[in-house]
Amino acid sequence: MATSKKKLEAEISEAFIKLQRELIGRGPQETKTYIVHDMVIARFKGVLTVEEKHLVNNQYGKKLVKQMRQVLREMYSQNFETIVEKFTNCKVLSSHSDISTKTGERIEVFIVDKNLEKQLD
Repeated sequence: MATSKKKLEAEISEAFIKLQRELIGRGPQETKTYIVHDMVIARFKGVLTVEEKHLVNNQYGKKLVKQMRQVLREMYSQNFETIVEKFTNCKVLSSHSDISTKTGERIEVFIVDKNLEKQLD
């Protein structure tokens, strides 16, 4: 693979931001992608909308935001996995996601079929 690890991480981050803008109408404030062994880990900061920020101040609202984000994630997980596969030339074996209603951060972890980190740099 000719591309550097840092460049690949940045390209994946950009593609994730673009996808989220298309799907949700806004992207995260900050996105950082890390390639570690056979994992692609994406950390999104500032993902909550203004409405969600109000909702998470209440116990029922927190649950609602988490549920809604989980449904959205399930609907669009294939889009995220396609981005990872396209940029890494690896097959995504599984992916996992969670959102913190406390910090407004979301994390995505993709397990791929080879040690991608070893192939870079």
